[in-house]
Amino acid sequence: MPIRPSQRFFYPIDWPQLSRAVRFERAGGRCERCGRPHRAEVWHLGAHAVAGRTGLWWDDARARWRCGRGRLVAKALLPPPDDLAALQLAFWPGLAWASWPKRLRVVLACCHLDHDPSNNAPGNLAALCQTCHLEHDRADNLARRRANALRRRSAAMDRLPHL
Repeated sequence: MPIRPSQRFFYPIDWPQLSRAVRFERAGGRCERCGRPHRAEVWHLGAHAVAGRTGLWWDDARARWRCGRGRLVAKALLPPPDDLAALQLAFWPGLAWASWPKRLRVVLACCHLDHDPSNNAPGNLAALCQTCHLEHDRADNLARRRANALRRRSAAMDRLPHL
């Protein structure tokens, strides 16, 4: 993920080399949480839960579905993505616009597990795909959105005429 200009100061000068080493030498070009390969297009089901599992994606190499943690899913639970799309069109033709599974191009990013960009210890860095990275940063992103909303609301209140 690109680094914001305001945050660039917190990263070391050799961050691109460090990030590359984590993503491709240590992780082998795969997400360290779910196992999705970098730059591959995979079928995924997004937030749809199947048998209590979310984040399902199709692993072409194994011809099997995997859960969001990278574990193989039982073959009996879901057919291959092409068959799944055909079943959806057959049984729910009105929902073709919201069809799933969808294709996703996987992009790996180097992530700080403790959210501190100055802590570049190998144990604090992880190679995560965009889905896992967003999930990891969910609480931080929510707090940032709330703070920004409060700031905007406060600025709007300051512009109101005083009665």
